[in-house]
Amino acid sequence: MFCVCESAMAAATISVEQDQFCCPVCLEVLRDPVTIPCGHSYCLDCIEDYWNTAKQKDHYSCPQCRQEFNPKPLLSRNTVLAEVVEKFLKSEVQPAAQHLAKPEEVKCSVCKGRKNRAVKSCPQCLESFCPAHLKGHEERFHRKGHKLIPATDRLKEKLCQQHEKLLRLYCLNDQQCVCSLCVKERHKGHNTVPVVEERANQQKKLKETSLKSVQKLKDAEKELRYAIRYMKHSAEAVVEESERIFSKLIRSIEKQSGEVKEMIKSQERLVVGQAEEMLEKIQREMAEHRRTEAELERLSRSEDHIHFLQKCRSLHFPMRTVEMPNTDALTYFMYKTMRDGLGDLNGGLEETLQREFSRVSDKVNSLKESINPNISEKTKARDADIPYTTEPRKRADFLQYYNDLTLDMNTANSYLSVSDSRRSATTRIEPQPYPDHPDRFTSWAQVLCRAGIAGRCYWEVEWAGSGGVSVGICYKNMSRIGGGSDCKLGHNSKSWSLDCVNTTCSFQHNKESVAITTPCGSRIGVYLDFRAGTLTFYNVSDSMILLHKEKTTFTQPVYPGFWVGLGSTLKVCSL
Repeated sequence: MFCVCESAMAAATISVEQDQFCCPVCLEVLRDPVTIPCGHSYCLDCIEDYWNTAKQKDHYSCPQCRQEFNPKPLLSRNTVLAEVVEKFLKSEVQPAAQHLAKPEEVKCSVCKGRKNRAVKSCPQCLESFCPAHLKGHEERFHRKGHKLIPATDRLKEKLCQQHEKLLRLYCLNDQQCVCSLCVKERHKGHNTVPVVEERANQQKKLKETSLKSVQKLKDAEKELRYAIRYMKHSAEAVVEESERIFSKLIRSIEKQSGEVKEMIKSQERLVVGQAEEMLEKIQREMAEHRRTEAELERLSRSEDHIHFLQKCRSLHFPMRTVEMPNTDALTYFMYKTMRDGLGDLNGGLEETLQREFSRVSDKVNSLKESINPNISEKTKARDADIPYTTEPRKRADFLQYYNDLTLDMNTANSYLSVSDSRRSATTRIEPQPYPDHPDRFTSWAQVLCRAGIAGRCYWEVEWAGSGGVSVGICYKNMSRIGGGSDCKLGHNSKSWSLDCVNTTCSFQHNKESVAITTPCGSRIGVYLDFRAGTLTFYNVSDSMILLHKEKTTFTQPVYPGFWVGLGSTLKVCSL
C-alpha cells in the first residue's frame, strides 16, 4: 500500500503544469521563491521591486488578490517550495519549457496560452510555427507550394500588397521589391534580380561608401590638426620677431608692443578657434557615422533580405568635402604686411608709430574674413591677389616670397667677421672681439639669421672661396657650445643644410648625406614651405635649376643659418 501511494504522489508531481511554478510578475520559473501572508508566491526580487514602486509606497498589497498588508511583511525564502521548483526544473517537464519564446523572439501563432519559440514562418498562411505545430503544417500542406522561410514577425512586409505573394524579386528600374506577378504586369520588361543578389550589391555599396566616408573624415581631421599646429607655429614666429623689434624701441613704444602681441594672439585664437570648431564638427560627423555603421552592421547580420533592403535606404554616410581654413593668408599677413609695418616703426617718431600701427590693425581686422572659409565671393576675389595659391616655378614667382634676412651678431662664431650691414660673413684666422653670449657658436664658424620663419619664404646667397660654405636652416634650440655634430649645421636632427665646395654639393641632415650630381653655382636660392614641410635648394641663373628638395615635418619655427669655411665668403643677397 505504501508503495502505491508513493508512486501516485510521484505521478502527481510529474504531472504538475509549469505555470504553477511561474512567478505572476516576471512569468518565469520562480527564483528564490517567497510566500506572502495571503498564500501567493513570487520571486524575492520581483515582489521587492513591486513593493518599491511609487504606487506601493507606504502600503503593501498582493499583485494578484490585492490584499493589503501593514506593516510590510517580512520576506524569507520558502525552502520547501524552492526544493520543489528545483526538482521540477530537473524533471522531464522542463525540456518543454526550453522552447518557450523569449520577449525578443518570434512566437508561435498557433500555441495557446504561453507561446513557444517559432522556428519557421509560412508566407502563404501568414503564420509562424514552433517545432510541434510546424510538423502539423507540413503534414497538412505537403507538396502544396507552402515554402517556409526563417521565423519572422514581419510576414506582411514580405508580401506584395496587390497580389499577396512573396516578394522574391527586386526591380532595378523602380528600385523596389516585387513579386512574380508584378513582373508580368506593372513591371513588365523591367530589369529584375533576386532580392538576395540585390541585397548583396546594396550591402557592398554601402560598405564601400562607409569606407570612403570615414577616410574623408580622417583626412579632414588630420589636415585640420596640422593646420592648427601650423598656425600656432606661425604666430609663435611672428611674436618672436615683434618682441625682437620692440625691445630696441624707446619706452613710449613698449605699450604698443604689448598691444601688437595681444593682436597676434587674438588672431591666433580666432583662426585656431574656427579650425577647432570645424574639427569638432568633423568629430560629431564621425560619431554619427559610427552610429550609422553600427546600424549597417546590425542589418548585415540579419537574414531577412527584404527588411535589409527596406531599411538600408535610410542609411546615409556624409561625403561632403571639408573646406580648409585659409592659413596662407594669415602667414602672408604676418610676414609681409605686419613685419614691413613694424620695420618702418623702428626708427620713426611716436606720431609715425601710431599711424603705422593703426594701418596694421586695420589689416588685421580685414584678415578675419579671408581666414573664414565661409567668406563672400567679393572677399574671395580680393584675396585671389595674394600669391599663396600655387607652387612657384619661375624666379619671379619665388621672389614674391622673398624674405629680407640679416645676420644675428649674437650667434656668430668669434672667427667670423660680419660686415655689409650684417649681410656678409668671412672666416678669419684671428678671432673677433665679440662679447660672450649664450647663443654664440663656440667651435664651428657658423651664424644664424635674426628672425625665425614659419611660413613660405625665399632667400638667396652668394658665396666664393676655396673653403666652401653650408647653407641651411635649424631650430632655435640646436646646441651652440662645443665641436660635436649636435652643433654642426646639417649633422643633427635639428638642422638641414646644403654643403658646397668648388662646384660639388651634397645635402646633409641628421648625419646622413645625399650626393647631388648637378654642379653647384655661386648663387644659391632657398625656398621653404613650412606648412608643406619642404625645403628646396636651387642654382640661381637665368632659370631655376633644382639641386635638392627635402620633404619633412617641421615642429617649430626655423632659422636660416650658414657655415663659412676658411678662405670663403658668404653674402645674403638683398633684392
